Amino acid sequence: MTEVLSRLSPFYHKLRSKFAERFGLNDPDAPAPIVPDGNLAGSALMFVIAIMTFLASLTIGAVSIVRDTASTWQSQISREATIQIRPAADLDMDAALETARGIASAFPGVNDSRIVSPDDTKRLLEPWLGTDFDMESLPVPRLVIVTINPSAPPDFAKLRADITAQIPGAAVDDHRNWVDRLVKMARTMVFLGVGVLGLVLAATSLAVVFATRGAMSGNGHIIEVLHFVGAEAKFIARQFRNRFLVNGMKGALAGGFAAIAVFFLVSLWSSFNLATPEGNQANALFGTFSIGKDGYLGVIAIIALVAIITAETTRLTVIGYLHRMDPGSSMHA
Repeated sequence: MTEVLSRLSPFYHKLRSKFAERFGLNDPDAPAPIVPDGNLAGSALMFVIAIMTFLASLTIGAVSIVRDTASTWQSQISREATIQIRPAADLDMDAALETARGIASAFPGVNDSRIVSPDDTKRLLEPWLGTDFDMESLPVPRLVIVTINPSAPPDFAKLRADITAQIPGAAVDDHRNWVDRLVKMARTMVFLGVGVLGLVLAATSLAVVFATRGAMSGNGHIIEVLHFVGAEAKFIARQFRNRFLVNGMKGALAGGFAAIAVFFLVSLWSSFNLATPEGNQANALFGTFSIGKDGYLGVIAIIALVAIITAETTRLTVIGYLHRMDPGSSMHA
């Protein structure tokens, strides 16, 4: 082995000197990078990582928006119940509304109750019927909104029985079915978001594997010489890992900050269009499109995770390559 090293040593120093001259290093004897800066594979990988990080960050932001909006809906719905009174030929609507409000206000666990005015009722129907319609000519139900104590809600079964006994055609909706559906929908969206995030990270790992193999194929002769003259596997793996870590971090930062910019612009658009019908509908469904503190922390975590995955995937790929090249050697790195 000593004889082999002595024969390869001049070749190794000559190769390193040429490598240093090619990349403009001042000191020919200074160690040259195994993976050159600015090569095509590294640039392509950086672009791919930026796209993957952008998609992963969008997924995290979307899940955060859905979760926060569902939590807000659930909180609002759980604090209110609705008494609906359908019009009838022999029914005094105003008296029936007052009776329903009085019964609800007297129940333990009810904080407040109010009658929805005809103007408010008309505004609720405008998205579907427009502004030019006569509400008096339509059999539009009237509503009483009951604000309840979430920690000690009233007995809805007794409230429903008392209301229907005194007001024919009345109905009490405590929104529990809506809350259950909302919770299931939010959980489903979070599950799908985690699945999409996993697929994006898996695709990122595969892209790193192919890029690493391409870089090693292009520098295979250098790696073989370094390996057989005594360079440890962990040294070679560290060179590739550091190079791809830099590229991965650059791409992850670009993709993550691009996603943050998208969320910021959408939130800005939402805040400027609150008075428009489109903005009101979007605000009712998704809030202000703000991902909040948890969303931004999630994007930062995705950036760090993508960089770590890039570095570790590169290291494992290099170790596997060197092991196949020399199965008998120790490849712990």
